[in-house]
Amino acid sequence: MSHTPRSQSRSAARLGAVQALYQQQMEGTATAKLLDEFHQHRLGKVIEEEEYADADVDFFDDVVKGVDARREEIDELLTARLASGWTLARLDKTMLQILRGGTYELLARNDVPKAAAISEYVDVAKAFFDDREAKFVNGILDAVAREIGR
Repeated sequence: MSHTPRSQSRSAARLGAVQALYQQQMEGTATAKLLDEFHQHRLGKVIEEEEYADADVDFFDDVVKGVDARREEIDELLTARLASGWTLARLDKTMLQILRGGTYELLARNDVPKAAAISEYVDVAKAFFDDREAKFVNGILDAVAREIGR
């Protein structure tokens, strides 16, 4: 499947958003400072020899700010989809940010087709985890999409 430059820059934005949300969770960085740091130093830059694709900065900002603004609503949707006895606190911290980003897009970005949003976050999961976790992301986000009528 060939990616258009726009879809590639959105993929880079999603990966960056998950990294930014992870950093925010671990360090408690204020959103404005976090966005600025990623704009200046992370998005589309070369880090440790790895060139990051140019990210769609507006899209990145929207996902990070949107997850931050709607975290309670997002976390309630996610908690309801977890197996009995599981809590968001038990999830891997990176996994949690992947699910939050995907849920935010399903809730707020009607311009992004449901299947595209889900498969993009499954791809992000594959950057960090193996297929089992990627399938988990697919299942949870698919259930969230059904719940919110997407």
